[in-house]
Amino acid sequence: MRCGTSRLGLLARGEVCILNAQPVENYKLNMKNLLLKKWYLSFLLFALLDTTSHAQQIAPFKENDRVVFLGNSITDGGHYHSYIWLYYMTRFPAMNLTVLNAGIGGDTVWEMLRRIDGDVFSKQPTVLFTTFGMNDTGYLEYNEQEADKFADQKVEESRQGYMQMEERYKQLVDTRIVLLGSSPYDEHVKIADNTPLKSKNKAMLRVVDFQRESAQANGWEFYDFNQPMSAFSARMQKDDPYFTLSGNDRVHPDLDGHMVMAYLILKAQGFSGTKVAEMDIDAAHGKVLVSENCSLSDLHKTAAGWNFDYQANALPYPLDTVARGWGSKKSQYDAMAVVPFMEEMNQELLRVRGLKGNYKLLIDQVEIGSWSATAFEKGINLAALDHTPQYQQARRIMYLNEERWEIERRFRDYAWVQYNFFQPKGLLNANNRKAIEVFQEHEQSDGWLRAKGDLYAKAMFPEIRKAWNDEMELLLQAIKRTSVPQKRTISLVRI
Repeated sequence: MRCGTSRLGLLARGEVCILNAQPVENYKLNMKNLLLKKWYLSFLLFALLDTTSHAQQIAPFKENDRVVFLGNSITDGGHYHSYIWLYYMTRFPAMNLTVLNAGIGGDTVWEMLRRIDGDVFSKQPTVLFTTFGMNDTGYLEYNEQEADKFADQKVEESRQGYMQMEERYKQLVDTRIVLLGSSPYDEHVKIADNTPLKSKNKAMLRVVDFQRESAQANGWEFYDFNQPMSAFSARMQKDDPYFTLSGNDRVHPDLDGHMVMAYLILKAQGFSGTKVAEMDIDAAHGKVLVSENCSLSDLHKTAAGWNFDYQANALPYPLDTVARGWGSKKSQYDAMAVVPFMEEMNQELLRVRGLKGNYKLLIDQVEIGSWSATAFEKGINLAALDHTPQYQQARRIMYLNEERWEIERRFRDYAWVQYNFFQPKGLLNANNRKAIEVFQEHEQSDGWLRAKGDLYAKAMFPEIRKAWNDEMELLLQAIKRTSVPQKRTISLVRI
């Protein structure tokens, strides 16, 4: 049970709710003590890390931007870019924005360079995020002899490839370049039957260093995922040595890690402290004191309490509590144990002063919960309550966006087949009898290729790809329609 500003903020203040108020999707509260402790430690940690954030600011997206995320499997099968877009979908519903996935699993900067024209520049980005380093720095050799020599070799290979990419980027016109230091390889987490690769992440940080230097030299934007995510995991591991933001294999972040990545980008874009909306009402004098990013009208006293109409300009950010996707063990919502996203970026505050006693809160006649006059005066974060009409509206956007993500993933698997298999054989985009024969010749000995056989059998036909594109466009149109905030009637009824 809770009463106010957020599911975490209230616990931090020790506030107790007198009656019932559901959490997001009825998420279990048996983790609340551990979650609070870890969140508070992480909040302090981020406050320390944030002292350097001003040197890493990323400009917010603007109207008609086409944002492309170029990367490896962490981008290819990841959600961080989708979570970022979901923020813009709900916070800026009228904005025309496109976010595109250009990740391919297994890629180093050299593979990215080979597909940069057909798979990246062809998307006509106005903003191009680029991240690499995990595959570039190699794997098993770190636990063998001459590991340092191996690291030197791999880092230099990556740097040489990036120098060519840098030259291509310099030729772009009207495209903002944002370089991202890779999410970390976590060699400290305890994982059964998974021996850590010693000093691999140290090599990755050397790649981050030359990315940073390039961004500074060229006037590009830069953000490093590696160090803050490593620091968060290290802090959490003091209480739980099995905790990691880098996934079950030390490499691929789970959904909580991807939400942390989205949070870090949004924070770097300056959205910390930006509210969904804020309502502050003086019931004693019948006045609206604050209406931030919303408008309030028809405020009037009733026999039972107070009524007013609420027209917000944005929707609360919906957090998925389901661990979706193959291999996922954590949900997007689990990131709230690590970063103060709710406190910083997802506040839909309702504050009512001058009440006495206890009141039920109804929105469009839907009972949301009951709070004391003290709780109303401190403020209730409606974005933390999953059964408000506006949160349910935002959830529909979340699910539509997830469907769009699923279809886009088909195109990424198709791109893997084209660029990682057919291109080296001179059959890029051939999709003919010869391509089929070569595919069949290799699929039995190549498990990755074999796994994509059914998809390629469909995607090789342009009619199928067009149908998928059309379906994504329909989903985006539905998101646009759904994302328009509706006028809500808010009622406070004295108990």
